[in-house]
Amino acid sequence: MTKSQAWLKALRLRTLPLSLSGIVLGSFIAYKNGYWNGLIFTLAILTTVLFQIVSNLANDLGDSQKGADNSDRIGPMRAVQSGVISQSEMKKAVILTSFLSICSALPLIYIGTQNMSTNILWFYVILTALCILAAITYTVGKKAYGYNGFGDVFVFIFFGLVSVLGVYTLYSKSFDWINILPAITIGLLSTAVLNLNNMRDRINDEKVGKRTLVVQIGGNKAKFYHAFLIIGGIICLAIFLSKQNSILAYIGLLPCIVLFLHLNKVMKTKNPADFDPELKKVALSTFALAVFVSVFLNI
Repeated sequence: MTKSQAWLKALRLRTLPLSLSGIVLGSFIAYKNGYWNGLIFTLAILTTVLFQIVSNLANDLGDSQKGADNSDRIGPMRAVQSGVISQSEMKKAVILTSFLSICSALPLIYIGTQNMSTNILWFYVILTALCILAAITYTVGKKAYGYNGFGDVFVFIFFGLVSVLGVYTLYSKSFDWINILPAITIGLLSTAVLNLNNMRDRINDEKVGKRTLVVQIGGNKAKFYHAFLIIGGIICLAIFLSKQNSILAYIGLLPCIVLFLHLNKVMKTKNPADFDPELKKVALSTFALAVFVSVFLNI
């Protein structure tokens, strides 16, 4: 593997559609309600992509430091684990992408909070700092929360609530309680992706002291937890659509068919390695759900 190939793998581009799901859905819910700004949309997409890349690079670094990326780990080889990229180089990459994400977030906040109070502006600045901090400390540091079972909570908050509600407010300059439902949907489905990842890595994680929620509750209970995440997310979105007075909007639920088939597969899976291909299904289905609902909600 060449240096450029290693960096490309480290970016983990396959994770980007999932991270954009909340931004897409929140933006087009705003569009339906008469709010839109192309610059806000562009900057929100760019900022979210950079946040996700920071998280991916930091995860590669942190897991290599703690020994979680070893020969027993299931899944693609990580960049630092391969030896092509050093920990020192990865640290510099995390710092650089963190700086770039700030450069993208600040104009987004400035433009999005026009005609809003200074308190709201500073709220978003603090939120940006928290997003970067959460992206890095998931695996990096002595008290990395991903190693203590709190990864699910943070993914739910930042991928779901912050993403959908945060971007909607930048467009509308107001908060709409009904949007909590689609925010919960994206949050739960994003958490389902993490849960799958942790079910796949449960045995190795337990060996290296990475106490994810799956390690703490066990493989069987993790499957039922997974069912709660998938079904709960779909129900919340269906309730939201029932309030929109649009029959066509229900067509947006078509990707749920893939999610139900996926759930059936998960409940029958015994070999942890078989969870790996399911990660892409849930991530892409979540993105497809966001896109389909966004389109049919606005027809």
